[in-house]
Amino acid sequence: MRKAYLVTVTLFALAFSLASASDPAPLQDFCVALKDYSDKSADNRLFTKTLNKGDVFVFPVGLIHFQVNVGKTNAIAISGLSSQNAGAITIANAVFGSNPPINPDVLTKAFQLDKKVVKYLQKEF
Repeated sequence: MRKAYLVTVTLFALAFSLASASDPAPLQDFCVALKDYSDKSADNRLFTKTLNKGDVFVFPVGLIHFQVNVGKTNAIAISGLSSQNAGAITIANAVFGSNPPINPDVLTKAFQLDKKVVKYLQKEF
């Protein structure tokens, strides 16, 4: 009886000692060297494309993006997210509403705003 109890406890201990975890964005864990860096967006370039009916535009992972309807009729956009941790981050909330707050001097230089405007925006978020 004692042997069966010991085997059962041991099996439960082994079963519950295994951990299962996943990384929501495994690409962030790897640093990949590139031979040709000219086509990558490290220089804050603006990529634009006017979409016609049936066109597709793919946003690279981590690239901040926005859409504007330049037409005179309503537009429909269908988005697909390629992560187990799918979601959206509002840039204004992430920048001006961060906790702890980003130094206003940094935001003043980055957005070329008056320091009073940056402090006002940080209070609003």
